[in-house]
Amino acid sequence: MSLYRLSVFLAFSTTLIAIGQAAKLPGVDTAMQEMIAKHEIAGAVTAVVTRDAVLHLDAAGFADLEAKRPMTLDTLFWIASVTKPVTAAAVLMLQDEGKLAVTDPVAKYLPEFASLRTPSGRPADLTITQVLTHTSGLGEATGPAVRQARTLADLVPLWLAAPMQYEPGERWRYTQSGINAAARIVEVVSGMSFDAFTRQRIFDPLGMNATTFYPTEEQLARLATGYGKHKETGALEPVPPRSDFGSRDRPPQGHGGLYSTAPDYARFARMLLGGGTFDGRRYLSEAAMMHLSTPQTGDLPTGFFQSDTYGNRGANYAWGLGTSILRTPHDGVAAMLSPGTFGHGGAWGTQAWIDPVKGVAYILMVQRANFPNSDASDVRRAFQQAAAQALTKD
Repeated sequence: MSLYRLSVFLAFSTTLIAIGQAAKLPGVDTAMQEMIAKHEIAGAVTAVVTRDAVLHLDAAGFADLEAKRPMTLDTLFWIASVTKPVTAAAVLMLQDEGKLAVTDPVAKYLPEFASLRTPSGRPADLTITQVLTHTSGLGEATGPAVRQARTLADLVPLWLAAPMQYEPGERWRYTQSGINAAARIVEVVSGMSFDAFTRQRIFDPLGMNATTFYPTEEQLARLATGYGKHKETGALEPVPPRSDFGSRDRPPQGHGGLYSTAPDYARFARMLLGGGTFDGRRYLSEAAMMHLSTPQTGDLPTGFFQSDTYGNRGANYAWGLGTSILRTPHDGVAAMLSPGTFGHGGAWGTQAWIDPVKGVAYILMVQRANFPNSDASDVRRAFQQAAAQALTKD
């Protein structure tokens, strides 16, 4: 799209939003309807934004197939691991205030970690950077005690009781406990519960009024039903909500506890596209944005494309704090993205990717429980491809 056409489109989009109508990119609805017809998803809400405008916002299909409840722009989704960039942003806000440094040892804030030993018997000395980049080797907590935990503090001894997986910094391995340890550090440093901190410092100021760890009854009525695809028939079948999230008797888990809507998360994405600013307010410093959007894992292969099935693409990705970073685009879901695109996907198919080179972000909200790899899904590829094609047409 030429600069002139883009400026015209931005002006048109702003006018539509002002009068209560959502702008739509041509081709995206068709792509989503094809995915619905193939029973890949029941429905979707899609958004494409720049730092200054909403270029596209649309809903397709059903939030609940049996009830014939349509997807709407305010449909609520469990966004799962798309929570992780929010957790990293919370940590970096405290660094911006001089209250911590991401190079600090975790034990400075969680003293129990001082006794943690690596598989070789050395002191682990984990850093905040390591727990936010999945390079810590910290063990995962499992079993009945996890289900009985009511706070993030309750989880700390459970992580420490689990065997460490590898020597810190030796490799990349997706580790939920590390992200939750970072969320607990936010609580210790700020003196607030993690849900209260994110509400006060991120969600309320950004106008993310529907984003929460604990949906109200009214919000739950707008929650999209999760579906799994039957292996034999290909039909979509409802999947029960995850019991470890959403209830007030569960911790506000930084690795995947948030519920949100496409318009809400788009505001967070616009802040990231704005280099840490949104509507004239700065949320994150330029230095903080560097931690989020540039590789912090050296030459380690990272990410969810490392197997033969997905092309052995570990070298194509790096990890920032709480974010996956695309080093080199590749066929499929990354073909339309620029080097340096960063973001995260979620277990039930939610996706949010910020392309700072092209100045756009793609947000996909679906609730599909058993994608073989949600980051590599045909739904994500179809959405991003259709949106990118619409933006580049002359």
